[in-house]
Amino acid sequence: MPLITGRARECASVVIDHEACTGCGLCVKVCKGAPLAMVEGRVEVDQSILFGCIGCGQCAVVCPEGCITVSGRDLDPSDIFDLPPRQERADYPQLLKLLQARRSVRKFADRDVDNELVEQILAAVCTAPMGLPPSDTEILVLHGREKVQEFAADVVAVMAKTRWFFSRPMRVMLRPFWGKAGAEQTESFLAPALEMFVRGREKGEDWLMYDAPLAMYFHTSAYADLYDPIVAATYAVLAAESLGLGTCFIGTPAHFIKNNKKLNKKYAIPPGNQHGIAVIFGHPSVHYKRGVTRRLAGVTHRR
Repeated sequence: MPLITGRARECASVVIDHEACTGCGLCVKVCKGAPLAMVEGRVEVDQSILFGCIGCGQCAVVCPEGCITVSGRDLDPSDIFDLPPRQERADYPQLLKLLQARRSVRKFADRDVDNELVEQILAAVCTAPMGLPPSDTEILVLHGREKVQEFAADVVAVMAKTRWFFSRPMRVMLRPFWGKAGAEQTESFLAPALEMFVRGREKGEDWLMYDAPLAMYFHTSAYADLYDPIVAATYAVLAAESLGLGTCFIGTPAHFIKNNKKLNKKYAIPPGNQHGIAVIFGHPSVHYKRGVTRRLAGVTHRR
């Protein structure tokens, strides 16, 4: 049966140009929806097998002869492009330098982010992998400080209404339900952070979105993998770094707008969508000279 997502309920169409096909079988090897099979040396399509064509495009991009056309499930033949030669791609040392240079930036110059840069970031995001195609990830793009500040004010207003929930009597009462880690995180971070956001806003200070001139909020349908927007946001951050922009992940807004119907309606977030993460962008007002190595909590090798 077709693999159902938020934007697809039917199988994609697969057309094989059998005159050009050499029968190498590479398309069958990479097909994970399983509609492709080799039958007496010929590639055949049977949409009744497993999920049918899920529109991942793997067969079309691996075919040496370019004789496979996939369409449907938001995939069009025009979406297929030739990869750049290996020598034109970033190698590991170049990639590592980009990753090492990235810092969480919270101080921005008094400059807008040009629309051309925004479009380049979004183009990079469109290369991000997803759990199930087509991607159900959606992005709310807030252009300019005025729109970002409006969003920040809306989120903090919701926070202010929940302060009672994080009061000391409530924290004591709910501690058995939160468990040790949840209670300690609430005590040491969530409760004081909420107060910081609310009191800062009351004084005209933005401690949530840091007066950024651009923000993106990533979310996805209930059918998608919960981590799809996180992966997409990571691609956006790395693209922005390559363009000379500073970025910072902001996880707090998702916790306060995911169940707020008013904010979901205002920002055109479909009902039932899973909420991911916000990212702020801007031209840095400070420039770092050194990086910081982070140590993982643990790495277990089994060989």
